[in-house]
Amino acid sequence: MRVPDVEEEKLIIKKKRGTKIIMKKYISGIVTGIIFAVLIYMLKTYDVAAVGPDGTSVGFSTINTKIHDYTGVNMQWYEITDMIGYAALGICALFGFAGLVQLIKRRSFAKVDKTIYSLAGLYIVVIGLYIFFERFIINYRPIIMPGASAPEASFPSSHTMLIITVMASTSMVLGKYIKSGFLKAVIGILCAAVIIVTVYGRLICGVHWFTDIIGGILLSVTLVEFFGGVLHSAWKSDRVRYGHVPTHEENIVFTDNASGSGEVIEGRAARNSGSDKGYTPKH
Repeated sequence: MRVPDVEEEKLIIKKKRGTKIIMKKYISGIVTGIIFAVLIYMLKTYDVAAVGPDGTSVGFSTINTKIHDYTGVNMQWYEITDMIGYAALGICALFGFAGLVQLIKRRSFAKVDKTIYSLAGLYIVVIGLYIFFERFIINYRPIIMPGASAPEASFPSSHTMLIITVMASTSMVLGKYIKSGFLKAVIGILCAAVIIVTVYGRLICGVHWFTDIIGGILLSVTLVEFFGGVLHSAWKSDRVRYGHVPTHEENIVFTDNASGSGEVIEGRAARNSGSDKGYTPKH
């Protein structure tokens, strides 16, 4: 029986560690998802009262009313959090543009980073959930918005969901695209600060019930945890293929000069195969 060498042992340890991380992410996502579902049930059954505009009802009416009366309505914070929401959409567009550039350069959907595909899937789910809760309304806003003639859907807070999901997922993928540890730390802190400001601002602006914010937090954490599981699964498969997770700079393009086929091989696998199969760097 052959004994694994040091590098193989390290890879085996990484694979086991990666599997544990993936399982923890999925379990955490399931737990927060269940809590979110319980919250929806409670909103429809516990302490329900017509305390909203035009006689609209909300669960946990006592605590929701007390917190809303305390915070009041502050449209300036509403506008601030709205601008943060546009910034989050800009980040989504930036990753989409990065994926488009990779597709054009690599000339294959299969060679676009799995991280980009994972983010795209996450963004699509967020859009789908936004549409779902606009159609299947749990409760309405505590106020009628300026310019509106009727109460609007309020649960969960879509801004809270959007900001937490985008900022947290951005922090999770920084290591693949940014080499500087200092820059990664700064961006990570900024993402956390944006999340805190958004949650606080969305609560005190008075356009949501307290439970709307809690729902947005629970749903976004559920999405982020499942995204983390998907992301680590993708990185795990890269470790199997390359021996590590290739960074953006390591996605080196190689061309088969001998056959002229222009086949593209990326990362460490390309460098290792280059000496054996006649691959040379494409400059």
